[in-house]
Amino acid sequence: MRTRGSAYWEWADPTLHSRTHEEELSGGATIDVQVRLSRKGITQLFIGVYAATGMPLYEEGMDCRSSESMTRALAWGVGKARHIAEQGVAQAPMRARKA
Repeated sequence: MRTRGSAYWEWADPTLHSRTHEEELSGGATIDVQVRLSRKGITQLFIGVYAATGMPLYEEGMDCRSSESMTRALAWGVGKARHIAEQGVAQAPMRARKA
């Protein structure tokens, strides 16, 4: 069972439609990347990397990817999440970034 960190809860808005990419990596870690459009039409992105136990290793919410479509932002976020998971993220900060 995945445990969400504070960065996710700061970013989350269940009233907005989002697209999600979830993937289990070798070793059992998982990534969760979500993209959505804000009420103002701005592309927003969430990247989460979780240990096999479900504990959050890295979370980041980005409230402004204004120059990208949802599809492009999601693809970029999946690549970044995979890279973070491969590098080992035990020391990475968990944060929500407001733009």
